[in-house]
Amino acid sequence: MRPSPTHRHWDSSPVRASQRRSLRVDPDSPTRLLRCAQRDRCRECGNPLEWYCRIRDRPVRLHPRELPAAEVPADYRWHVSSGIAHPAGDGSAWCRLAHSAVCPARDVGVVVPELTRLRRRLAVNTRRLTDAGIFTPSTPTDRSAHQPEDSCRPARPVVQLLYVRYLAARPVDEIQCVAQTRQRDRCTLRMLSSKGPAGVWKLVPATAVQGQLALPSETMALYDLSLLPYSEQLRWRMQRCPQHAAAPAAADLALTDWEPFDPLVHHEHVNPRLPDHVRRPRPDGDAWKAARR
Repeated sequence: MRPSPTHRHWDSSPVRASQRRSLRVDPDSPTRLLRCAQRDRCRECGNPLEWYCRIRDRPVRLHPRELPAAEVPADYRWHVSSGIAHPAGDGSAWCRLAHSAVCPARDVGVVVPELTRLRRRLAVNTRRLTDAGIFTPSTPTDRSAHQPEDSCRPARPVVQLLYVRYLAARPVDEIQCVAQTRQRDRCTLRMLSSKGPAGVWKLVPATAVQGQLALPSETMALYDLSLLPYSEQLRWRMQRCPQHAAAPAAADLALTDWEPFDPLVHHEHVNPRLPDHVRRPRPDGDAWKAARR
């Protein structure tokens, strides 16, 4: 009996291989993010959520499921159009909801009876994840506490590019490209390369933008990229490596790490020392007295 060819089953029926199709971003889309890659879990309660972009504002975390618009107050309704989230209803019978309105780990100032049932359901799910050891609530600890004591490397540095100051989500040398590779994974290249141009660390007044009043007697370390060419600053703002900066058709698999810097809101991230400054340990006992002499 002749063996069946590889393109047929054991009963000689033809094998119909489904063609793999990769997700692509439409050229007219206002966002470069792929929707399938924006699922996440809340670091405070562990429940699933989805990230969506907004117009001229930071991305928002939405509840992953649609809810009947009749069960959600008008002030809490969201809708998504062309990948962009809008804080209002679209007139349909369904709407989206911001995760912050029902997060069980946050203290809600105004209790909304219509959302109490969903909030309790998420709280029960958080308890299950915690008891099973799948989720551990995050504590507001500073990443700099795990760094050497003689290091002044900021965990969330302030970066200036395109005449705007941003607060990064991670150190400068750890900022990663957000583009999608041909293998459908996130690019592993870093933005700061030893071969390319780099910025300069400076001590400047603690302000958000040029012309704003600075905090009294307050200076901060700033990673300045304003001396680089415009194309290079734009590449940093898009958070893309040189290879993906030249390929605008590639989609983004993650959100950029930039957040508009506000010295009053982000005062805890104001670092008054340069990262290359090393604090010398103070001698103790007789050695300190001898040094004083």
